[in-house]
Amino acid sequence: MRRTRPGERALTSVETGDDVVASRLWHVTLSVSGAPAPLAEVRRGLEQLAHDHPFLLTSRYAADHAEIRYWEEARDLHDAAAVALRLWGEHRSTARLPPWEIVGLEVIDRATYHQRVAEGYGPPPASPVGVHPY
Repeated sequence: MRRTRPGERALTSVETGDDVVASRLWHVTLSVSGAPAPLAEVRRGLEQLAHDHPFLLTSRYAADHAEIRYWEEARDLHDAAAVALRLWGEHRSTARLPPWEIVGLEVIDRATYHQRVAEGYGPPPASPVGVHPY
């Protein structure tokens, strides 16, 4: 279940008329890039983002780019992608993240993620969990 902040509603189901649409888990990979920043500042910003949002699995970073991977609970791909596209910008100032732009986004459902991993061509499992340099 997705953790929420005070005043925020968890996405557990959405009523549409007589039907209730259950949320699903989506594996999200968000890639950002921009002008080089000091590595210590990039790491500190990503660590703060992970502290503020414990749903983050892993982050990899370099001076001019980073990749964030996590599971998102959402009704559909559109909702999961919308949340992912807001993540960096909404937390840029609070986590003191570099002013980079989003340059890539992949959102896949849980079954596809596990199928890719089982077939050996998916993203490596997020181990170790945390913030790591490339």
